[in-house]
Amino acid sequence: MKQKPIILVTGATGAQGGSVVRALLAEDKFTVRILTRNPHSEKALALRHSGAQVVQGDFDDSYSLLRAMKDCYGVYGVTNFWEHYAKEFSQGENLIHAVQKSGIKHFVMHSMPNYYRISSGNYAVPQYDLKAELQGYAEWLDVPATFVHLSFYYENFLNSFQLQKDDNGGYYFGFPQGNTPLAAVSVEDVGGIVKAIFDNPGKYIGRTVTAVGANDNCNDYADVMTEILGKKISYKYVTRDEYASYGFAGAEEIASLFEVQRLYIPNKRADLMESYQINPGMQTFESWLIQNKAKFDAYFKSLDNNTAKAA
Repeated sequence: MKQKPIILVTGATGAQGGSVVRALLAEDKFTVRILTRNPHSEKALALRHSGAQVVQGDFDDSYSLLRAMKDCYGVYGVTNFWEHYAKEFSQGENLIHAVQKSGIKHFVMHSMPNYYRISSGNYAVPQYDLKAELQGYAEWLDVPATFVHLSFYYENFLNSFQLQKDDNGGYYFGFPQGNTPLAAVSVEDVGGIVKAIFDNPGKYIGRTVTAVGANDNCNDYADVMTEILGKKISYKYVTRDEYASYGFAGAEEIASLFEVQRLYIPNKRADLMESYQINPGMQTFESWLIQNKAKFDAYFKSLDNNTAKAA
């Protein structure tokens, strides 16, 4: 029996990497191997139970990366700025060097556009700019790679950008995107796109693909949320400087991220069309909301209970 090619997935215990693992396992065309610092964690054990090979490794340990890539056909690579900050670049270099030394036939890497360059040096967005530099480095080394750029996650409305109560009995979300369309996607759909890329190396090696499930302005997102969730929800435009002044870790960088999108990236319609061609099962924002309505209902209930206790 012919052995299936092996794909190593990094970041597999996170939302993005986990989506990739699930899509590859469901297709059953490749053997899936995951890299994790803790092979005994609950998430790693769950992936092993689902059929993935689990190997211990660390982006800071180049030898562990080479061991993990032994006999692999492909690698899906994702590094995490918010966990390691500027150290992400050296970790990404280690990953790319290991890919090159291991003779990987297809490297699919999560990257992002360089917002500092797009804005002609007006705004630094290191969580994007570092990934863009890593993409440039991999291209310079001529690694056989496809680069996947991701959009604002639908799931952010359940965690990073949760809805807040307004003074009129409704809810709102706010950031500096303004009236420029916001490209968004469900993290659950990233796996389907990556799977299709691995299935068609001749078509995608040397290319950058941007995953987009919806490309609407924020008022439109608010209107859809109002309709599906049964609550009055609105979008509040927050200026870049006001958002940066909030003072939480990363506020300045996130404020600049939205400002670059508002001023320099008018829309991603072409990426939206290609994403649905690559992965026809992509979720629209409306369909994703319907699937996740219970999570929002639980959040509203928790928020109302906390408000009542504080009163």
